[in-house]
Amino acid sequence: MLYDPLELARQTEEMVLRGTSRKYYRIARAGRWYGGIATADCCGCCLRCVFCWSGAPRDHPETIGRFYTPEQVFEKLTACAEKLGYRQLRLSGNEPTIGREHLLRLLELVEGTSYRFILESNGILIDRDYARSLSEFQRVHVRISIKGTNREEFSLLTGAVPEGFDLQLEALRNLVDFGASCHPAVMLSFSPAGNLEKLKDRLREIKPSLADEVEEEYVFLYPHVVERLSRAGIRPRKAYSPGKIPDHLV
Repeated sequence: MLYDPLELARQTEEMVLRGTSRKYYRIARAGRWYGGIATADCCGCCLRCVFCWSGAPRDHPETIGRFYTPEQVFEKLTACAEKLGYRQLRLSGNEPTIGREHLLRLLELVEGTSYRFILESNGILIDRDYARSLSEFQRVHVRISIKGTNREEFSLLTGAVPEGFDLQLEALRNLVDFGASCHPAVMLSFSPAGNLEKLKDRLREIKPSLADEVEEEYVFLYPHVVERLSRAGIRPRKAYSPGKIPDHLV
C-alpha cells in the first residue's frame, strides 16, 4: 500500500523531535564529499527509498540515536571542520528538514561563520513558507535529491504516492521563487534512456539553468542496499560498488 510522505513526516517528527532538539545517530564525521565536509547524520525520513544506504536510523528512529540541540550540533560540526581544515558543513543520513525549528536555529548559527552549509533534502517538506525561511540564509545551498525522473519511477523507488514527485519539483520552484541557492540531483540508476531529458524539460519550466545544473546520482551497492533491492525485485540499470565510485560522483 502506498503511503503519503507528508503523513510519514508528521509521524516521524513525533519520534525524532523533543522541543528544538533532534535525534542524530552519528555526529561530526569527516567526509570526502564536496571536496571535504563535516557531517552530522540525523535519524528519520519521510521517504522509504529502496536504494537508500540508511538502515535502522531511517526505519526505526524511535530506538536509534540521541537528542542534540542545534547549539550542540553546531559545536560538533565546526570543531570537526576546524580540525580537518574543511570549509563546508552538512546534515545527512536521513531528512534534515524534519524538525524545522531545529534546522533553522542551526542555520542561524552557521550564518555567523565563514562556513558553507550544504542542505541535502528530498524537498517533500519545502513548501513556500519553508523556502522563504531558507532563502534568508546566505551561507546555505540546498541540494534537492529527486527520486527518479517522473511520477511512476518515484513511486516505484520510494513506495510513496506518485504525487510526492510533484512536491519535489515544487520545492525547487519555491526555492527559485525566493532566490535561494539550490540545484537538483536526480537518481538515475533505474531510469530508461531519454527520461532524464524529459525531466530537464520540466526543470527548464521552473528555471532554464536548472536543466544544466542537474547532478547525476547512482546507487552505491553497499551490502544492505543490495539486499534491500533484491527483496524488492528491483535491479539498477547502472550502479557502483563502494570501492569504485568515480571521482566525479564524490
